[in-house]
Amino acid sequence: MRNGVSPQMADSTTSIPTSKEKSTSVFTLNDFNSRTNLTEKAQLSGDYLPSEHRDQVKGQSTGGALAHMLKSSLGTGILAMPMAFSNGGLLFGMVATLIVGFLCTHCVKILVETSQDVCKELRVPALTFAETAEKVFEIGPKRLRSWSNFAKQFVDGGLMATYFAAACVYIVFIGTSFHDVINYDTGLEWNKRIYIALTLIPCLFIGQIRTLKLLVPFSAMANVFIVVTFGIVLYYLFNEPLVFSDKPLIAQATKIPLYFATVIFAMEGIGAVMPVENSMKKPQQFLGCPGVLNTAMIVVVSLYATIGFLGYVRYGDKVEGSITLNLKEGEALADTAKILMAIAILFTYGLQFYIPNEILWRKISHKFNEKNHNMAQILLRTGIILISGGVSIAIPELGPFISLVGAIFFSLLGIFVPSVCETIYLWPDRLGWCKWKMYKNIFLGVFSICALIAGSVASIKEIIEMYQ
Repeated sequence: MRNGVSPQMADSTTSIPTSKEKSTSVFTLNDFNSRTNLTEKAQLSGDYLPSEHRDQVKGQSTGGALAHMLKSSLGTGILAMPMAFSNGGLLFGMVATLIVGFLCTHCVKILVETSQDVCKELRVPALTFAETAEKVFEIGPKRLRSWSNFAKQFVDGGLMATYFAAACVYIVFIGTSFHDVINYDTGLEWNKRIYIALTLIPCLFIGQIRTLKLLVPFSAMANVFIVVTFGIVLYYLFNEPLVFSDKPLIAQATKIPLYFATVIFAMEGIGAVMPVENSMKKPQQFLGCPGVLNTAMIVVVSLYATIGFLGYVRYGDKVEGSITLNLKEGEALADTAKILMAIAILFTYGLQFYIPNEILWRKISHKFNEKNHNMAQILLRTGIILISGGVSIAIPELGPFISLVGAIFFSLLGIFVPSVCETIYLWPDRLGWCKWKMYKNIFLGVFSICALIAGSVASIKEIIEMYQ
């Protein structure tokens, strides 16, 4: 469930209300503990319901939460699915996409369930992803309680690394799209790295925006451009006969790790889950049947499998890291799709960059004199963007980059951490019959580590071979 993050979601991830604010939809545990005006009912009742202590005025409705989940899922990740199928094969890709979709949905479910149970136990309305990991260790087995701060820092660090790495993917995608269109239409022979370097100029300005309200118009225009691009892509997928005979049902074994790394990158959106759930008036409706999670994931997995399957059938092994890059060069409609998608991703860059910077700034702001906060933020954001640009210029190929990011970050945060959190929270006597949940989570943990190692090795090897 990769990509676009709505302003509300980003705000719920990073903004912490002060004691003067009325909203209690999302805030940290420390903020909650500092409040003394709890209702007598909340203090005396044996059954604490987090939903009763959330903002029922500004909180998100169930429909709004579903819209945010879909919006955060249907972005650039879906355009990489044909490349995933090229590394898996038609049959394997279809079956494995459904399985990975189920595993990702299950991991989100157990993370949210654990967070909601911890909220009830600690009597707090909501917890972020990092706070959930921290409190699970803090109230878990005594031998693990000293690891609580490490768990929180690990998740926060992983989220920052995920978003910063995804920002690198965005920069590569934008530069590559403009490279293909401008070079072909004008006859220029500029290297792709030049366009990536030029992409940093608007990114430096957009990355300095610190107010979410100023990013809303960019997000709205990006959504319109993405919808138009999807329409054009579907037109090109069906404007010629689809050929199935030359596509393998199962790809070579050496390519399978790249498949898993890419599809996990495309489908996993663990960083957006807790902000959406925390913003809901009725968080109990996030899970269940049909529920926000199940409804969103059924739509997402169906679309991802369809686009991946048809895109690979249409373009075969020539498919690029984004299917828009496969559209015919020189045609006005194809060029329009490439440019619109590049601009949409550029407009989304501000939100992508906003979340990790807010997390980072909260951790280091106390080290700077308050008078120098503005200049410190400018220099910090500029430095991070330039470093991201340097990484993008060093690795200007989109496919291996996507696989590497997915293998490292989304395998850990999306699968490994939720399974560990559930196991620790339920330990030792709530793991089900014969402790089946523990064995299930061991399988998930092993799967995520295997995906991390195999995907990283395959991606790095491909990058090395590409430049040799």
